[in-house]
Amino acid sequence: MLSTHNAEATTTPSDQTKDDVITKKSPTSIPTTGTYVDIGANLLDSMYQGSYRDKRRHDPDLKMVLDRAWSNHLDRIIITGGTIQESRDGVRLAKTDPRLFATVGIHPTRCSSEFGETDAEWEACLEGMRGVIREGMVDGTVVAVGELGMDYARLHFCDVETQKRGFIAQLQLAKEMNLPLFIHNRETGTDLLEILKEHYYRDDVNNINNDMQSVAKRAGGVVHSFDDTLELAQQFLDLGLYIGINGCSLKTSDNLQVVKELPLDRLLIETDCPWCDIRASHAGSEYVKTKFTTKTEKKYETGCCVKGRYEPCHIVQVAEVIAGVKGISVEEVAGASRNNAYTLFGGLVKLPQ
Repeated sequence: MLSTHNAEATTTPSDQTKDDVITKKSPTSIPTTGTYVDIGANLLDSMYQGSYRDKRRHDPDLKMVLDRAWSNHLDRIIITGGTIQESRDGVRLAKTDPRLFATVGIHPTRCSSEFGETDAEWEACLEGMRGVIREGMVDGTVVAVGELGMDYARLHFCDVETQKRGFIAQLQLAKEMNLPLFIHNRETGTDLLEILKEHYYRDDVNNINNDMQSVAKRAGGVVHSFDDTLELAQQFLDLGLYIGINGCSLKTSDNLQVVKELPLDRLLIETDCPWCDIRASHAGSEYVKTKFTTKTEKKYETGCCVKGRYEPCHIVQVAEVIAGVKGISVEEVAGASRNNAYTLFGGLVKLPQ
């Protein structure tokens, strides 16, 4: 199994900068109501409004999707932001329910369209993000900066240099706001890792081999939808980061071998819905026990899931595959990942208004 260290991805009171951003209030106690925390759900996707590939198939059913999540033991859901407007909408949606939270960020494939070309446009974009973050931090709705990172598999959307610049700018913003990172990393080799070391951990990285406590100065984060090598996973773990697992992390036998070695105390689970469903052709599918009544989008039926459209309720399938690969119980996976989510994302409790 991969090794971890004892440094928690939190800050000491003397290191914190959040007090400079918002006025803190005591949290309102909201009891744990479920088993699972889905750390990454794209609930603003048009599929939940009944639109598939620009074709209207049914009425919006997001409320039913959320009702199905709560009735299937979801405890908390974090809504992922990929543009400023999406982040703004995600915060607005998350404020409607104490169990919903949100990230604020610009996805690497959208850096060109969001940041613009001039320095003035870049600054305006970052200031827009600050505004959304500040609004969401007042009551604890915003729990991370992201989805930020790099993606070399889809360079037709945004070139490498623009992605790097956008990533670095958001890393600085995350440090400024003292928020964890929700990281997207796709086919970048060690490029993203090296940028993290230089521009996020900076002063800490020189001591990383001798003093692992040094990385605790940062709020940390999660590398979501991880599907890379065991060696890269270990390097992220050495920085104190968590690893996020969803259906895209469970496609091949090599993927499963990596997941088998990941330590439970650094593992988070997610659906990345409506994407990353676990399909019959995937190596992990043999471990899936829980099935939901499903119809195609063309034959949509109220009360049923839609084929090919993942939902937060499907988080149980991700947990079942991880449990099967590791030879442990689903409850053990769910409990560990839930505790990890609460630790990383500040307790996942809203503050009174």
